[in-house]
Amino acid sequence: MVEKPPEPSSPVCYAGEASDVYMGYASRDELIPFLIELLEAERAGARVGLKTAQETDDPAMKALFQAIQKDEAKWCRMLLRWIKKLEAAPSCIVGAFYEKAMAVNPLPDRIRFLNRGQGWVVKKLREMLPKVRDDKLHADLKEMLESHVANIATAEAAIAAP
Repeated sequence: MVEKPPEPSSPVCYAGEASDVYMGYASRDELIPFLIELLEAERAGARVGLKTAQETDDPAMKALFQAIQKDEAKWCRMLLRWIKKLEAAPSCIVGAFYEKAMAVNPLPDRIRFLNRGQGWVVKKLREMLPKVRDDKLHADLKEMLESHVANIATAEAAIAAP
């Protein structure tokens, strides 16, 4: 009698049952402080935009800072919505960036400083996006990232304009 060789087999894969954290995604406990930190930074950026627009007489600079304020406020609303959806309490803090930015003069230097803050947000978003499992949150944060990249380019162009 000829024995039949055993058929190769592999163990059952339970990856589909693994938790999101095990699979490398951010936990709720990691997402909430991240979103709150961004909220505080965006709130500071919105206030810088508002206050600077009120202070300047230059129509182009006023328009730029009003646009910055409007965009930062938009992201504040989005972040607040997600923090609440994750059943967390949003912070009421305005990031320290506000005081630092308002101390910078003249306006082109303040814009450069503001762009460094926008760049910080871009960096943070790029680090977190691969770890965001929720498709809707991922889409919102990706849109925020793209908006900040565009804002940096717009502000740089404003500085470069004669």
